[in-house]
Formats: sequence, C-alpha cells, structure tokens
Amino acid sequence: MNIGLFTDTYFPQVSGVATSIKTLRDELTAQGHNVYIFTTTDPKAKEDDVENGIYRFPSIPFVSFTDRRIAVRGAFRAIRLAKKFQLDVVHNQTEFALGLIGKAVARELKIPCLHTYHTMYQDYLHYIANGHIVKPKNVATYARLYMKSLDGVVAPSKRVLDTLRSYGIKVPIRIIPTGINLRVYQKQDSPEEISALRAKYGYEDDTPVLLSLSRLAYEKNIHALIDAMPDILVGKPDAQLLIVGDGPARKTLERQVRQLNLTDHVQFAGEVKNEEVHHYYQMANVFVSASDSESQGLTYDEALASDLPIVVMRSVYTDELIDDPAIGMSFQKRADLVKGVLHYLNNPDTEESHTKRQEKLHAISAEVFVQRIVAFYRDCQDKMTAEEEVKLQHRHHLFHRLRS
Repeated sequence: MNIGLFTDTYFPQVSGVATSIKTLRDELTAQGHNVYIFTTTDPKAKEDDVENGIYRFPSIPFVSFTDRRIAVRGAFRAIRLAKKFQLDVVHNQTEFALGLIGKAVARELKIPCLHTYHTMYQDYLHYIANGHIVKPKNVATYARLYMKSLDGVVAPSKRVLDTLRSYGIKVPIRIIPTGINLRVYQKQDSPEEISALRAKYGYEDDTPVLLSLSRLAYEKNIHALIDAMPDILVGKPDAQLLIVGDGPARKTLERQVRQLNLTDHVQFAGEVKNEEVHHYYQMANVFVSASDSESQGLTYDEALASDLPIVVMRSVYTDELIDDPAIGMSFQKRADLVKGVLHYLNNPDTEESHTKRQEKLHAISAEVFVQRIVAFYRDCQDKMTAEEEVKLQHRHHLFHRLRS
C-alpha cells in the first residue's frame, strides 16, 4: 500500500507522538508498504528528505507551545504529491493544519482517511492563556467537527476511546496501542557500555538509579518524583534520580532540587536523541513516572521491552499493563511510590520476573501494532468500496426508472 502520514510533529522534535509515528513508519516499511510523511518545517530540519519520504511544509511555532509547530500552507502541494505517490490511504496524526490538509487530500483522491488521537488536550489547556480561553467543552466541540467525516479513528488506549465517545464521536474507533520496536530495546548493551554511560553521570556499577524519561512539562508531574526522593533516600541512601528530557518546566524543577538539597542525588541529562534512549533504560534499575496525562504510556512499554520494572502513576492503561509485580507497580500516593521504588531497589531481578516481562512483549510489539493498523486500513477501503457500489447501483436504478 502507499500510505500518507500527515503530522504537525515529527523528528527532530522530540515527543511521544514523534516516536509513535516513527515506529509506525519504520514497521510499515519493514512490512513492504511505501510510506510518505507530510510534516512541518523545523529550525533543525527545514528541507525535505526525499530519500526517506519526508516532505516538509512551511510552519510557525504553535501559540505558547513554542517547541511544537503548525503548518501555515501547503494543501495544493500536498494534493500534487499525493497524486504523484498514488496514495491508497491517508492516516492523520494531528487535528490541526496538516490533519485538515490530510482530509483535503483524501477527499480529492477519494481514498480513506483515518486518524490517531494522540493527545488528551484537556491536560494541556494551560498552555493557551493559562486555560482562560479554551475550555474542555471547546475541545469536545472541535473534536466532533474534525472527526465527523473520517473513515476511522485509532485510540491508543481505552482512556482515549472513552474520552472520544464522551465527546459524541460516532465514526468507527479501534483501540490499537502503539507498539515498540523490540529490535531496538532488546539489543543488549555490553557491561562496558553500561558502565561507561553510568560513569558519565558519576554512578558506580552498583549505584541504584531511578530513570525518569519524558518532556519536562508541568503536566508530567515530575516535581512529585523529586518530592519523593528524601523518603526514598531514607531507605536507600545512595539512590540517584536521573531525569532525561527537556522542556518548559526544567528551570522550576532544577530550583526544586536545590531547595530540597538534592543536588547530590538528582541530575538532569537534558534531551537525548531518540536513537540513544534505549541505552538509558539499560543502565537504570527502575523506571519512574508520576504523569497523569498519558494517553497510553509509550515509555512504560519501552521500559518493559528493556526488561526494566516500572513504578508509575495509576491509570486505566496501567491497570491493563501491570498484571504482575514482575512488570511493575502503580501508585496514587507518595508513600506507594516510595514503597514501589524501594521494593525493586532492594529485590534484584530473578529469572522468573525476566520471563514474565518477556511474555508481555508480543502484545506490545511494533509488528503486531502495524498488522492491526493495516487491517483497519483495509477494512476502511472495503467499506468505502462497498458504499461506492451501493451509490452506483442507486444511480443505475434511478436512471432506469427515469427512462421507463
């Protein structure tokens, strides 16, 4: 199939959405499909990358969310390219400019248009005039209008499905969690490589390391992890928290670390290239997250694929994912976060816990993810073909009635 992915967010921008799209693109390509990415220009990558099928459209920073971009034009060019590539399906990854362009392309080519709803926007309204202008009801209204004419919607989790149904979305929706490229996360680093990365941050081979990996945004609730560190240090005085990522909350979080006198136990690694991320999972002892804004929790799956236990904020998704202590623990209170972290730091991995994590991997693999996505594409194609046949039969019937 020839597939067009339309997105306002893609590498070199770092986000869970960009990672999800790259996973989709890479695995579709691995399974023999042709993939073309229609995305925004970026200060770090302004030009098209024709060799890799990446086409960029003029864009500007998005409101106060300035490290994200939004396209400002390009519909005619996108239609021209889509016809050249003979696209069979459009799969949008944004509700904004390039999502609207993707819908226009699908209409022009008379092909199915699907959409993945990645972001729970009600958790991000504070970025726009501190939440005083755009309200949750506005999000629901726009989502209904945008999705009204789509052929299908992918919900990465049950939470997303329930949210969209509460908005009154009527189009077909399937829960298809984004998969993980197991080939990347199960590639084992050598002991020397792990030691070298640990040494970069001043850690010994036996230093207990907690890993936080996300955009440093207020909704990620990273301050709760820092607040818990004094209690964790009571039980494990040599524990270290490594915070990987960058974003608008970084200065606030750094100030919090200084105020709590934790500078010897909390470090900020900054932004790490996507292709380097798997090394950080392998050097850590436990993955931690206090975010309550995840639509799915890709980093949870990445940690699992890296054979790393997780201690994360409880959600509908974690209730499905964590079905055994070998996988991890979820929490709602600080005391349970501390208890979970200390459990994994004080109880080294066993062969049994390793085996139980391995058993989870097939369901979250990129291969299974893309197989389910392609099945959705084909079902939408079949439905569109059937509807066209019904219309054709109706026109024929009407024509014969008029003639008689």
